[in-house]
Amino acid sequence: MTARSIRMLRGLALLAAVFAFGVVMFGAFVRLSNAGLSCPDWPTCYGKATWPEHQHDIAQANQAFPDRPYETHKAWREQVHRFLAGTLGTLVFALALLASWRRPWARYAVIAGAIFAAVGVGMYIKGEHHWSLLLSLLAIGLPLFAAAGLNRPGAWRISVLALAVVVFQAMLGMWTVTLLLKPIVVMGHLMGGITTFALLAYAALRFAGIGARDDSYAGVRKAVVLGIALLLAQIALGGWTSSNYAALACGTDFPKCLGQWVPPTDFREGFVLWRGIGVNYEGGVLDMAARSAIQIAHRIGALVVFCYLAWLSLRLSRSRLRAQALAIAVVLVAQVMLGISNVHFGLPLPVATLHNGGAALLLFTLLAALARTQKRHEDAMFLSYGHR
Repeated sequence: MTARSIRMLRGLALLAAVFAFGVVMFGAFVRLSNAGLSCPDWPTCYGKATWPEHQHDIAQANQAFPDRPYETHKAWREQVHRFLAGTLGTLVFALALLASWRRPWARYAVIAGAIFAAVGVGMYIKGEHHWSLLLSLLAIGLPLFAAAGLNRPGAWRISVLALAVVVFQAMLGMWTVTLLLKPIVVMGHLMGGITTFALLAYAALRFAGIGARDDSYAGVRKAVVLGIALLLAQIALGGWTSSNYAALACGTDFPKCLGQWVPPTDFREGFVLWRGIGVNYEGGVLDMAARSAIQIAHRIGALVVFCYLAWLSLRLSRSRLRAQALAIAVVLVAQVMLGISNVHFGLPLPVATLHNGGAALLLFTLLAALARTQKRHEDAMFLSYGHR
C-alpha cells in the first residue's frame, strides 16, 4: 500500500467520523423532538422516497396510515436522518473497501456484504421479510469475517468492522419504526450510532499515527479503558432514560427528585428490558415510580462517571499527558452542566441535543487519550506498507 493510499485512508476515516458525529446529533434531534414515528414505514416515508409535500400526496398518506396522521414538520426530520445515515453507510463502505483492497478475499467479502445489504433492503420493501433478514445477517457476517482475518494493523480491521456495525445499525433503525419505539431497540440504535462514531474516530486517530514511543503508559492505558467502559454504560443508561421518557421523571428538581431525597421508585419495573411486541411505546408506558427509578439511576451513574473521569484527568496530567487531561476535564464539566440544565429548564430541545453530542465528544476525548497511551508499534508497519 502506498503512502498516498494511507493518506486517503486517514482522510476518509476522519471525514466519516465527523459525519458520524453529525448523524448522532441529528438522530438525537429527531428522537427528542418526538419524530421517531413520523414516517410509519421504512425505508420510505408514507410510500415516498422523500416525504409527502403536495396536498393529494398528504391525503393519500393519511388514508394509507389512518393511525398515524401525517405531520410535515416531523416527517422531514425522520427521512433526512435516514438520508444522512445512508450517506454515512456509503462513506463507511468506501473506507472498508479501501482498507481491504490489498487482500482480494477480504475485498470481495466487503463488496458482497454491501450487495447483500442493498438487496436485503429491496426484499424488505417487497414484504419478503425473512429473506431480508437472512441477507442482512450475511451483510453483517461477511465484513466481520473480513475484519477478523485481515492481516493488517488495528486501524485497517476497525475500518472493515465499522461496515458490519453500520449494517446492524440500519436494522435497528428499521426495528425502531416497526416495533413502535421499543425502548431496548431505541437504546440499541443510540448505542449503535455511538459505536460507529467511536470506531471511525479511533481508526482516524490511529491512521494519523498518534501514539507513544514506548509502552511506558501501559498502566494509565488500563485506567483509560475502564473510563471508556464506564462512559459507554452511562450513555446506554442515558439512552434507556430517553427511550422510556424518564428525563423529567423528577420534575425540574436537582439534586432532589420530586422535592424528596428518596422519592417513590420501582427499579424492578423500570429496568424490564423486554415487554413484548405490538405495544406503541411513544410517550412511554411506565408509571411515575418506574420512571423516577430510571432517572435516579442515571444521576447516580453520572456521579460515578464524573468522579472517575475527574480522577483520570488528574492521573493523565501527572503522567505528562496534559492536553488529553485538559480535554477530558473541559468536556466533562460541560456535559455535567448540560445534564443539570436539561432538568432545571425542563428538557429544552437544543440543550438535550447538545447533551447527546457532549456524550459523543467526551467519548472522543477518551479515545484520543487511549490512542496516545498506546505504543506506536504500528508505525513501522505504516512505513513498510508505504514503500510497497
